Amino acid sequence: MDRKTQVLKITKAKGIIKASDIEAKGISRSYLYALNKTGLLQKVARGLYTLPDTHATEHVTLIEIAKRIPNAIICLISALSYYDLTTQLPHEVWITIPRGAWRPKTDYPALNLTYASKEIYSYGVLEHKINGVSVKIYSPAKTIADCFKFRNKIGLDVAIEALRNGWETKKIDMDELVKAAKICKVSKIIRPYLEAII
Repeated sequence: MDRKTQVLKITKAKGIIKASDIEAKGISRSYLYALNKTGLLQKVARGLYTLPDTHATEHVTLIEIAKRIPNAIICLISALSYYDLTTQLPHEVWITIPRGAWRPKTDYPALNLTYASKEIYSYGVLEHKINGVSVKIYSPAKTIADCFKFRNKIGLDVAIEALRNGWETKKIDMDELVKAAKICKVSKIIRPYLEAII
């Protein structure tokens, strides 16, 4: 199989590729640039390529983070935006990584980083396919519990709006929200707002 066929096959299988995906097969990253110039690959973000007939997504920065930082989980404002639970527009990608992990080195996209203990980090993680790429995003219920946990960082009004939207659109499971609130140690904080909307 020639290099061109190999790269296009890998791209079709993965949805979006980066240089390391083809370098693992012994193909130089410069080949990505060449295929982009000829129109056989389309550049969707710095260092990320897809097939030209793939529809670009508004969530391309989430894909980029999933590719560049495998242990990152999309959280808070970025997760709320993904689930349409907020009117906020994230100007950076909000991610959680395990406490004690190295701070990711990336100049683009801009990151807003939180660290979490093992239990909080691993609870409520869902994998969503975006343009064929698996992206880890906290569930709506876990995201809302996190919003109350980090209310001083994102604003209590954002957390309340997300809770109300989640309840009205039936995107949150109340049992899961109660469990997530317990894990995030915000049960007492969230209870009066839950009682007000139910």
